[in-house]
Amino acid sequence: MDMYDTGFRDITNIDISPVAIKKMIDINARTRPDMKFLQMDATSMTFGDESFSVALDKGTLDALFVDDTDDTKATVERYFKEILRTMRNGGRYVGISLLQEHIVNYLSEFLPKNNCMLRIVHCLDVERANKEKNTDDSLSLPVFVVIATKFKNLPMPILEFGLGNDKMQRFNSTMELINAVKSVQKAALVCNGLARSSIAGHNEVTLDLYRATEETPRYTLHIMDQPPARGVGKYAAFIVPQGREIEWLFATPAGRRKLQASAKYQRLAVVTLHRDQVYSTLDEVKSELATSITNLAPAGLTEQIPYLSLGSEVGKRETLISGFSKISGDFRIEEVEADGKTLRRLIFLSNQFVVQSEALVKTVKIKGKKNRKKIDFGYLACHHHLYMSVGVQLATSLQSPKKDVQKDVLVIGLGGGGLCSFLHSALPQTRITAVEIDPIMLEIAEQYFELKQDNRFHVVIDDGLAFVERCRNEDLHFDAVLFDVDSKDLSLGMSCPPKSFLAHEILLHIKEIIGPKGLFMLNLVCRDETLRAEAVANLQQVFSAVCCYKLDEDINEVVYCANDDKYKTVEQWKKQMGNAGRGLNCAIREQKLANEDTLDVADFLSELKIE
Repeated sequence: MDMYDTGFRDITNIDISPVAIKKMIDINARTRPDMKFLQMDATSMTFGDESFSVALDKGTLDALFVDDTDDTKATVERYFKEILRTMRNGGRYVGISLLQEHIVNYLSEFLPKNNCMLRIVHCLDVERANKEKNTDDSLSLPVFVVIATKFKNLPMPILEFGLGNDKMQRFNSTMELINAVKSVQKAALVCNGLARSSIAGHNEVTLDLYRATEETPRYTLHIMDQPPARGVGKYAAFIVPQGREIEWLFATPAGRRKLQASAKYQRLAVVTLHRDQVYSTLDEVKSELATSITNLAPAGLTEQIPYLSLGSEVGKRETLISGFSKISGDFRIEEVEADGKTLRRLIFLSNQFVVQSEALVKTVKIKGKKNRKKIDFGYLACHHHLYMSVGVQLATSLQSPKKDVQKDVLVIGLGGGGLCSFLHSALPQTRITAVEIDPIMLEIAEQYFELKQDNRFHVVIDDGLAFVERCRNEDLHFDAVLFDVDSKDLSLGMSCPPKSFLAHEILLHIKEIIGPKGLFMLNLVCRDETLRAEAVANLQQVFSAVCCYKLDEDINEVVYCANDDKYKTVEQWKKQMGNAGRGLNCAIREQKLANEDTLDVADFLSELKIE
């Protein structure tokens, strides 16, 4: 009727029910005299061939296609053959459907085989209207428009999919089209579930949002609930500025729970922005997210949804270089702005929410010349590096306090070179050997993180385990040995170091290399308590003294190992580590790397533990 009223007068309506036809004739006889109403079976129509330009289906397909039995499929096939018979070339079938799995599977096969271009469009406007109309907690299922355009001969299938008014996406296979429909339906199930119930006390729900024509996510949403309480709002979205997504508060479930508690909302959607995407303004991001954020709201919400962030800017991220390593895969060197600072980062895309290396970039103003960027070697982005540095200070200064004698330090794992550059700058009594298996990492460290080799610092490109074995065989000794190596297998419960680095034979080699007065330190990152206990037990079998420091709000843990009996008790460890910590603070100030204490010695000592 709406089509007739807007000017489409040559409209023929059919229905198998004579009662329905009589009722429609009575209603429209005076106001729409040219509109035809005929009682007819859609699977056996009496119209001549190529009678119509458009066949509009407002629900007949779903009513006929109730299951995927052979009888039902035969009925549906008769229905579509009649539609195609009575349709002119270039004409279109336009059908409204919920596209259950058996329906979309059938259409994706039948229509292209019968020379029809197939386009499926997700009707967001219909869903919004239904949601506004149904204010209770009833299900809101995604509605699709199926458009099949008839051709005399179609040499290849043409399959398209669209989300609302977005640009159509063309697919090469029916499976891609089917998966696009399924992804919308799965998202609707999640939204329906979140609308009807709370997930307080359960794990958060994570969704990736894509643009229709892109294969990589543009946004990631983490949705979490907490029980209602006085002074707590119902629902809000928190947009994490670019470059901040790697911080503990935003990158971990525990951090996001803390964010939710401080934001004081029953439901919080934490939104992170992806690299290799362009975001102009925070308002643009809010506009893009508006529909998705609304769909994730709890049922009955009527008030406006607030958008929270760390400021009024969307953040800035600049990719300096994209590269590939045979060992670590694709990587990025990027600069981000956070809290008024410029940070340069090395990111492996296989684990892109973890910063492999990070440096603070300072701008040096030179009179009459262009400003120059310079790396601040006093900045330690990875907090565990500071606590490993305390161990190096202990091993190289307090054990043998002669300042004119250089002490040898072995670091397995270079990365961007931040730890080595810091030790080289802060502790002039050290002579550092860094071993890195990936030659690309050395190039990155030198070109983008200003690592410089000299007579006190050199890098060896070698397998770390092979180098350790060679040192033992050649009777080479070091005052301190550090393992700061990550595992490339992210499926394991222990991501640092790789399990092979804790093999009994390797630990025996380390014991010989450091001798009775040296110190061995490793960065232990382990989510599996059983694996962690096994790792510590392996260390205790070899070293007479083992002490651990667990970083607050982090999964990193620094483990200190020694052969000296004077480290038998935690009090002995604290005494030596306290002196070393204060000595490190003094050394940092003396080398003008910082004006204040870098290490909170009292806090550090309070968390030292013997297993």
